[in-house]
Amino acid sequence: MDVFILDANFFIQAHRINYPLDVATGFWKKVKDLSESGKIISIDKVKNEIFENEDALTDWIKTNLPESFFVSTNTAAVLTNYTNVARWANSKNTHYLPQAISEFLDADNADAWLVAYALSDATHNYIITQEISEPNKKSKIKIPDVCNHFGIRYANTIELFRKLGETF
Repeated sequence: MDVFILDANFFIQAHRINYPLDVATGFWKKVKDLSESGKIISIDKVKNEIFENEDALTDWIKTNLPESFFVSTNTAAVLTNYTNVARWANSKNTHYLPQAISEFLDADNADAWLVAYALSDATHNYIITQEISEPNKKSKIKIPDVCNHFGIRYANTIELFRKLGETF
């Protein structure tokens, strides 16, 4: 069974732009249902990014998602994979600006950790992100570009719902 791992922007953009909590209640009910069935998860680093804002989204997550939704990245497999992701990012120092590499590898930034977690089972893991591949961009390392290198599947929010055959 595929497991879909959500990036912080899945939640943040939905909340702030496309699916406000007070208007798109069907979307948020579907997210809750999918989380309870284990079809979608995220990682602790994403939770930390979201909880920095201490807003209505933070409250919704605390109230509606199971404790097990945000999985730990503090495992031997994830740490080993993180080392491989960091090695790859650092090897791209002739393409990406130093600030882009530094930002991507910042311990508080979830992006590299999402990739590292997905690498633990790349056959069954999918990263869900609103980021779009921009391989020529030098100022930011985009998740899809890292996924393309490591053979990790990724999709956006609408593609997620299509893959799951879900509507809201």
